[in-house]
Amino acid sequence: MSIQIAVVGLGRVGGRFLEMLLETGLPGMTICAASEMGDTEGRRLATEKGIPLESVADIVARGDTVDVIFDLTGQPQVRQELREGMQNSGNRHTVVAPEVMAHLTWAMLTREAPPDVHGSTGY
Repeated sequence: MSIQIAVVGLGRVGGRFLEMLLETGLPGMTICAASEMGDTEGRRLATEKGIPLESVADIVARGDTVDVIFDLTGQPQVRQELREGMQNSGNRHTVVAPEVMAHLTWAMLTREAPPDVHGSTGY
């Protein structure tokens, strides 16, 4: 069974995070969806790799078929949309990993600190 991962926010940090996940070969993991409204390198990478680009609402609507959602937007309204979406749908399976968890994952994969782009990384 593969862990299903969605990445929300493919800007400077999120795009590089997606790239690093793909570089690891993702043993036991699949990136099932991503979300990015802007025209970023991360969005282009997701498209190139065949990763479905969806709205945050569409990712939430996937329900418990998504195991982990990495939120790398740095936007409080996206944090709120994810929280409310999980709560309203009754999804107690999917873990919404805030930027601080992505930063931890980043450091473990690369042995380097991620760029400090967004001020607050918590939920």
